[in-house]
This record gives sequence, structure tokens and C-alpha cells, in this order.
Amino acid sequence: MRIVFLLSLIICSGCIKKEPRVSVLPLPEKEVLITGLNKPWSIAFLSEEKALVTEKNGNLVLVNLNSKTKEKVKGFPKDLTDSIGIVHFGDNSGMYEVITHPQFKKNQFIYLSYAAKKLGHGRTTKFIRAKLEGDSLTQIKSIFVADPFTKQNYHYGGGMVFGADKKLYITVGERLFWEHDEPPIPIAQDVKDKRGKIFRFNDDGSIPEDNPKFGEGAVPGLYAIGLRNSQGIALQPETNKLWFTEHGTIQGDELNVLKAGANYGWPNATTGKLRSKDYKPPRLDEVTLTAPTWFWLHTVAPTGLCFYTGNEFPQWKNNLFVPGLSRGSLWRFHIEGDIIKSAEELFINERVRSRKVRQSPDKKLYLLTDEEDGKIIRIKPILK
Repeated sequence: MRIVFLLSLIICSGCIKKEPRVSVLPLPEKEVLITGLNKPWSIAFLSEEKALVTEKNGNLVLVNLNSKTKEKVKGFPKDLTDSIGIVHFGDNSGMYEVITHPQFKKNQFIYLSYAAKKLGHGRTTKFIRAKLEGDSLTQIKSIFVADPFTKQNYHYGGGMVFGADKKLYITVGERLFWEHDEPPIPIAQDVKDKRGKIFRFNDDGSIPEDNPKFGEGAVPGLYAIGLRNSQGIALQPETNKLWFTEHGTIQGDELNVLKAGANYGWPNATTGKLRSKDYKPPRLDEVTLTAPTWFWLHTVAPTGLCFYTGNEFPQWKNNLFVPGLSRGSLWRFHIEGDIIKSAEELFINERVRSRKVRQSPDKKLYLLTDEEDGKIIRIKPILK
């Protein structure tokens, strides 16, 4: 336990006596609730007891945290890339995000992202809406397909969140591994290309009228550009701002605050290094670039982030939690407004590749581990 001493003044028979008042701040520990998940990527709570989990190399499953059971959800689209058994280093294909509609209890809608295949053309990131009826998906509707389909199996993005404005925000990676494969106009800088961007939609996939304008020929729904591979995006309840993670190459991992019409600079600006040492991006004239809110000096590979608003850890109220694949890290950030004041790495002696941090309806904190024997872990206070 961490002990904080507060001095209180006690007045007794004409004298002043100092006496310590003890306040105990809880410390965290991990409790494994579910095992045997095939590289879980995302979790969406339907209740405090039940949740949907996407397995990157497996299925969409419904888990019960009390009975410790899981069952496959039927009816997933058949264009899902078969990533089971993929051994190529760095292949990011598979199933990604799952989130619920803000009015899920009323309409039963969920949203999913995954690597979709097209025979003879390759793969790309696809986003769909579906109705969850029992253990099956029905009324499947395509929200966005980030074509072109390519043979590159990297950097799909796939993050999703509903903002305070009830709009759907999605992230799409630029899909390249080497910078020397960039076309004359880099993918993430080309407003006519769907890759390396963040998009904003109405809940049915239509385009909001107040989206920023990127000029003639720009992809519909475009909200921000200049991204390499953002896999996580989350709402900050205190400010209603959206924060997202960004994967760099050699270092260059970032945290960013989303701004309408912003250009986050990739590949022309990075806090790390490019893989292709001889590649020089074309000059960007009259372009304003948005700097990251935070960047790491080492590789973290940050993924699905979450703001904590619970009461189990009062000292963590409104802090941002960011898991990482590299080094198996879990970071906690104290933020005032949109300024990061301090950072702490948790569980440094219990490192495990981590994919997602999410808060339950009762505001308990959960972590997904990126393993073939993937786990759902609850981060809870140590009880003594």
C-alpha cells in the first residue's frame, strides 16, 4: 500500500497537538479472467458480465466474464482474410475493432473492422455495421472500404470510436512497409487516396455536412491526413476531444489529439527515423503540419487506448491508459486539458504484449494481451 500522511490540528486544553491522518491509495494487480483467445484485438462490453471480443487470428466471440465461457458469433462476412496460420513476419491481417452503437440497447447495432480480401487483388481495411441477434450477425451493412486492395499485408489501422457528437470516427493505415514504395505523392498526403487517414461518418455511413473540406477530388468522409498506422482512438470525457495512437517506424510512436482538417505529417515529418534510409519525401509547399502531443524516444507500438473515469483508483481519475506491443508496456498519462503532465509505465516486471485497454459499464479497467493464448485481464486494487 502507498501511504499518504496528512497533518491535522487537534486542539485540546489550550495546547495544539499534531496527529497524522492516514489516507490509503490502492495499488493495482492483475487478475486473469479469460484465457485461450487467439490474439484478441478489441473488446466491447454488452453488460458488466458479457462482452464481444475480436480475435485477430480467429473469430468474433461472445465471452461471459462470470462463467469464464466463450462462444463464436455466427454470420461474419465471408470476405474476412483467413489469417489463421499466417507466419510471415509483420503480417497485420485479421479481425480488428468492435464497438457498440451509442444506442445499442435500443437497436443492437455493432461496428466491426477487419482485413477484407478480394480474389486476385489482395486485401484492404473494411468497416461494417451489423445487428447482433443472439449469437448471430444480421443486417450487415458496409460503412467504408479503404480500397485499393493490395498485396501489402501491413498497417491496416482499423480503430473506431463514436465521438461526443455521435459521429463515427475510423482510422486507416497507409499499408506500406518501406517508404521507397511510396508513389510520387505519398499515400498519406494524397487526399484522393483513402489510406493513411482518419474519416468521420454518420452512424449509417453517410457523410456529415460539417466535415472539413480538402479540395476537389478529395475522398468523401475525410477528416484528417498524414498518418502511418493508427490502431487506437478514444474519447476524452472531460473535454470531448479524441485522442489517437500512431505507430512510427524506427521509434516515432506518438499520441495525438484529433483536429478537423489536420495533417499529421507522415512521411514528411516523424519523431523517429524512416526504414528506407535513402528515401526523401517530396517537399510540401504551403502545408501546415500538426505536431504530436506526445512521442516516445523508444519503440512502444501503441495500440488501443482508454480514458479511465472509475472510482477503484481515485488517483487515476481521468488518466489515459495506453498499451503497447513492443516491450509489453502499459502506460498511464496524467493530462490537464490536452497537455500531458506526467507519464508512468505500469507492471514493468510483468511485461506482456498488450493490444487494448477498455473500461466496463461499471468503470472497471480491463486489458487484452496479444498472444496465441490471449487473455482478458482485470486491473483491480490490491485488497488487504
